[in-house]
Amino acid sequence: MSTLSASQLPLAPLGAGDLIDRAIRLYRRHLFVLIRTAAPPVIIATGGSILGGLLLRKAFLTEDVGAMFLYITLTITSFVVMFLGYLLTLVVMGGATRTLVAHLLRNDAVTARATYSAVRARFWSLIGASLIVLIWVSIAFVAVFMVWYILLGIIMFAVILLAQTTFVIVPAIFSVVALLADTLLALWAFFFIVGRVAYVPQVLLVEGKGVFESFSRSFSLARGNVRRLIVMTIFTTFATNSALMILVVPLGWYGYLAGVELFNSSNWPAWYTIAYNVLASLSSILLTPVWMLGLSLLYVDERVRHEGYDIELMAARQLGELPNIDVTSPLGTALSSTERTPPPAPAGPRSSTRILDLS
Repeated sequence: MSTLSASQLPLAPLGAGDLIDRAIRLYRRHLFVLIRTAAPPVIIATGGSILGGLLLRKAFLTEDVGAMFLYITLTITSFVVMFLGYLLTLVVMGGATRTLVAHLLRNDAVTARATYSAVRARFWSLIGASLIVLIWVSIAFVAVFMVWYILLGIIMFAVILLAQTTFVIVPAIFSVVALLADTLLALWAFFFIVGRVAYVPQVLLVEGKGVFESFSRSFSLARGNVRRLIVMTIFTTFATNSALMILVVPLGWYGYLAGVELFNSSNWPAWYTIAYNVLASLSSILLTPVWMLGLSLLYVDERVRHEGYDIELMAARQLGELPNIDVTSPLGTALSSTERTPPPAPAGPRSSTRILDLS
């Protein structure tokens, strides 16, 4: 596999379109490696989803109370497995960012082994941080949805009042504009909150900080990233659904000819449910690396914008990474070591003629 040299991938502040373009270029160059990297957590999540759906259906169809409780227990276990798959996806994102930075810094090969080696070095810290991130995202979603729903109720009440006092066209236009504004405001608020913790796994592995330090660091880096996060999410979602449609259309035609009710998933036979979820998993495996690369590049871009990270990487590339010993700095290192550094030896007497010790 050919690698991309640093000169071919210049570091510069990226807009939303540049971010997607850069991620696609890296994805094309390292396609199979990135698929192997993203596949394990996606397969785990998909396996849990398939088993959970099948077992939940059996739980509602069985008439035996004991069997029903067994199916419900197994369903809960399957959903826990699915949750662990999504959790591991966040963990692997941190390792992918470290691999990307090592590639930019030293032109190291992009390999799945390098990513998972970095993940193993700080596995439990990554698990704890990723779990907190998922909880944060869930709370943000619930809070934003509740506010959106309350505003939607106010909008509907205003539309009813306008319908009783004005022409029909006025409340119709008002409802469309207000609903659009409410949705856009909710979308911006959600990504503003979620964007605060977008770089936690990356900070853990690239800068070698602790869990709570990584959250503080991510908050400080996440300035002005809302629009790019929204664009990247929309692009990845659209691309994933497009890939899914390409894969599912032949299955849908076959299912239609076999008498499957395509628009009633509760009546799907087991073979069609499994086939559909496998194809959905395949589309996720194909597109998850784009999301990983996008977040990794976004993290690097934030440091380029706020800290001159491009200059730091160039200096580290030419002179080697500065030792991270007894140094206190608000900025992270170019790439922290995954191994513990032994304490420095006691300083001996220095000659007055060699103050800088440049030899």
